[in-house]
Amino acid sequence: MIDLNARALVELTHLFWKDMLARRRGGLLNVASTAAFQPGPLMAVYYASKAFVLSFSEALWEEARGTGVKVSCLCPGPTKSGFRQRAGTGATKLGATLKVMDSMQVAQMGYDAFQRNRRVVITGGRNAMSARLVPFLPRERLRKIVRNLQEPA
Repeated sequence: MIDLNARALVELTHLFWKDMLARRRGGLLNVASTAAFQPGPLMAVYYASKAFVLSFSEALWEEARGTGVKVSCLCPGPTKSGFRQRAGTGATKLGATLKVMDSMQVAQMGYDAFQRNRRVVITGGRNAMSARLVPFLPRERLRKIVRNLQEPA
């Protein structure tokens, strides 16, 4: 998971970044998750790797500002795909309570945000609100909330 979500992202970016900046065009649309905004007990590596994607993308967005190179980070919540079944997240309290968004809708939101060079796009109003509240919660409370949501339903 670290190799896919962090190492591959960095290596692929490294291959094309300087050329995009030199041409003053091109871009990156990286996919993180709403998991990127908080620690994730019971899915620690996944949450941490998505936090890396978000942080890396935001840093690149700032580096590319004014160059013509676009960088966006898509942070979807639960999405209809094979991921939930493979990861076992559909059987959690979180998976049982949240609305699952259609994958085409999520992809379109990511593409539209990329075209406008939006730094971060969080799919779904409830997901966006939750992500924006994270900095205001005590970390101990936040960890307990996420752990509770990640436990089996």
